[in-house]
Amino acid sequence: MRVWGGSYSAGAGAASAGPPVVAPRLTPRQLSVAAGLLERMDIAQALAVIDRLCSGPLPAEHARTDAGTAGPGYVIAELQTSEDFREDGARWEEVYEQYECDREALAQRLTERWGPPQVFSLYSVLERSLEGEDLPEPWASLSGHVTDVTLWRPEDMGRWISLGVSQWDRELPFQLLAVVTDLAPP
Repeated sequence: MRVWGGSYSAGAGAASAGPPVVAPRLTPRQLSVAAGLLERMDIAQALAVIDRLCSGPLPAEHARTDAGTAGPGYVIAELQTSEDFREDGARWEEVYEQYECDREALAQRLTERWGPPQVFSLYSVLERSLEGEDLPEPWASLSGHVTDVTLWRPEDMGRWISLGVSQWDRELPFQLLAVVTDLAPP
């Protein structure tokens, strides 16, 4: 089998048709194309998860699912999780910006389907929750680690779909979350 114009070795002791050949490095253009393909695959996978959650029943009880967590009337899917920042906080800003870009890229695809979203700040929900007000889930707990969500309510679906970037504390990982619920934000 030929690889990059050289020979392929089947392992230690295997005969080869010549000296080993080192594969050439990818050009910047090839890296850009590869990154674009990976981005599209990630978005396609995230869209598939969102579609599955939108079309399926919402749980009646709290549970851990294959996508994340769930409770009565909602599912929270963990679409992407970063590394943590305990050892190296230098990348925090870069990773945060990437997660916001990933949310925006996914939001663009959902906007094509459902129209323009609302941006809903969860700050007032957090404030009300801290003051002791009993607020519905998933909104009450989301407000503790997600500052705002990009939010749609497709008329034909009767559910709220939102995207948010979560981080519980500065040294913990970021997560890109998708929330599907039949409960309106408070």
